[in-house]
Amino acid sequence: MIRARFRLRLPSDLWIGDVSRAFPNASLRLLAAAPTGDRTLELGEIRADDPRRVAAAIADHRDVVAHELLHCDGERALSKYETRDQALFEFLGGSSLLPEFPLLVEDGAMTFGITATRSDFDAFGDTLDASGVRYDLLSVVHREADGDLLTDRQLECLTAAERLGYFEVPRDCTLAEVADALGVDTSTASETIRRGTARVLEQFLLDR
Repeated sequence: MIRARFRLRLPSDLWIGDVSRAFPNASLRLLAAAPTGDRTLELGEIRADDPRRVAAAIADHRDVVAHELLHCDGERALSKYETRDQALFEFLGGSSLLPEFPLLVEDGAMTFGITATRSDFDAFGDTLDASGVRYDLLSVVHREADGDLLTDRQLECLTAAERLGYFEVPRDCTLAEVADALGVDTSTASETIRRGTARVLEQFLLDR
């Protein structure tokens, strides 16, 4: 199996691309989505200096037909909304591989991961190439044939660390924040990240 991450430039006719380009320093995370007839019901998170303002822009967008603000504080907002814009999921669904949530959207670009067989991964790449959409392949990790590359806990920890920006340079969060998100102490988070990172690097170097 292959785990890969992509960054895809969103077309100008997608509502979430419009909002993210209007607030380039905000991070919009699609946490869940489900089609409901000709609409899509979505759960989204905003991280920004003024999340209420970004949430208001989402609610006011012409393609968003219903919006409910579930939570808002000084840095984060959580909302549920319905949109008539299904182009993103129609495009991704046409490849037979759906991206894994959460989907991160920043300044008109969406970052997402997939897990696929080699043949499905190649087909997904062909779909992206044929679409003409600009994209970058950020990472590819091959899982071992006789089992998963990472334990469930290592995968959970590394995913949380990546999502929160722990691997960014400079880092967007501290080890303590990763540990808090996982509900573990910092020493456990540190050890799990270290072991998981070592496994990923070992597999990557063996594949070179």
